[in-house]
Amino acid sequence: MSVSIVWFRNDLRLSDNPALTKALESGHAVVPVFVLDGETDGVRPPGAASRWWLHHSLQALDSSLRRLGSRLIVRRGPAAQVLGELVTECGAASVFWNRAYDRGCRERDTRLKKALADRGVAVESFKANLLFEPWEVTTQSGDAFKVFTPFWRACRAAPPPAATLPAPKSLTAPKSWPASESLVSWRLLPTSPDWAGGIRAAWTPGEDGAQQRLTSFLDDALEDYRDARDLPAVEGTSRLSPHLAFGEISPRQIWQAAMTQGASAATEKFLSEVGWREFAYHLLFHNGDLAERNFRPEFDAFPWADPQEALVAWQGGRTGYPIVDAGMRELWATGWMHNRVRMIAASFLTKDLLIDWRQGERWFWDTLVDADLANNATGWQWVAGCGADAAPYFRVFNPVLQGEKFDPDGDYVRHWVPELAHLPNDTIHRPWAAAVPAHVYPEQIVEHGAARNRALAAFQSIKKSA
Repeated sequence: MSVSIVWFRNDLRLSDNPALTKALESGHAVVPVFVLDGETDGVRPPGAASRWWLHHSLQALDSSLRRLGSRLIVRRGPAAQVLGELVTECGAASVFWNRAYDRGCRERDTRLKKALADRGVAVESFKANLLFEPWEVTTQSGDAFKVFTPFWRACRAAPPPAATLPAPKSLTAPKSWPASESLVSWRLLPTSPDWAGGIRAAWTPGEDGAQQRLTSFLDDALEDYRDARDLPAVEGTSRLSPHLAFGEISPRQIWQAAMTQGASAATEKFLSEVGWREFAYHLLFHNGDLAERNFRPEFDAFPWADPQEALVAWQGGRTGYPIVDAGMRELWATGWMHNRVRMIAASFLTKDLLIDWRQGERWFWDTLVDADLANNATGWQWVAGCGADAAPYFRVFNPVLQGEKFDPDGDYVRHWVPELAHLPNDTIHRPWAAAVPAHVYPEQIVEHGAARNRALAAFQSIKKSA
């Protein structure tokens, strides 16, 4: 019997998986494969928190496949080499995968398609992880969008996403399975020390966990989403981002589930946040170096500082600003940070400390379970002021006022910065006013007013030289 290989990547699910559906329709035996590629062909390897998630997501996918009479073959090495070897071992007639959109993956996939086609192997890739392909939504002149609002307006005016695909009920196994490496041997999980206890308590990786998270959000939180999404002390967001990052759920599934809730301002706001993810991928596709270079080239002359002690204090949640420190500690403990607090923490790094946004992007890449090249780079460049549709240079988040506005009762800070839990609401976001000793909670590493003036002067310097 002929064999079709399905190459899983950031699409670790059975339902609404076009590559898997195509393999099933081929009538061939199906060999599901995941390849752990090193930093080859410009493909960035996952960070530490993402490796933890990847281990458990692959376990969940393998369990789901085994219930269908199949299994997941895992191998490590350059993807083109590994897949070429598997084609030979299985006598595969076809290879299917779902598209990735960063430049490294696209260039590798193009070379791989040609190499396999030259061997007479049928190859096809599919749209599975976006609502709209980056080349499907353009300005009237055919250019890529650089501003979110008209981009999303064009998306909403386009035909809606197609219906989702069902998960297969069974998969035909090959006569003999190719060898698979042991997932445990990849050592994706931390051991010495095991720092993942908080992540384990907070998350359930896998397709089932993703569907449970979506159902819980739609049932319990969507109605209040417009207001609650900015409050870090409450469960006001979907928390679907890591499931999306690993493709345990598709944006099309989220879209259609949200639409069943009926038209409302809350639903539209939630879908627009899904739209921001689409916009981020749109930007990454059209700007392949988005995670390395300023989208706005005038920022190449920006006078970034390099205060390593301040960077370490920021990473460790010891800046002396409670809302920033709470966010950085939440990130370290759970592998996730509330989006409002991400903006505050990113603004503090890039504008109060004048540290290059790429330092922050790399830290988030290593510590976030939802680390996603498009979202991460777009978000950091937006806050720093150097990205597409960026926050204006004079917008410098005041961490005290932001804390008082979005955590008015101090519940978020009290949870993540327990040494301040005894403070009343009127001083919990400004502990220096309560004379909290430095051995209890660190002093401010910068004074925000002075730091803001320094940032504005730096922005003015590049405006004059532009």
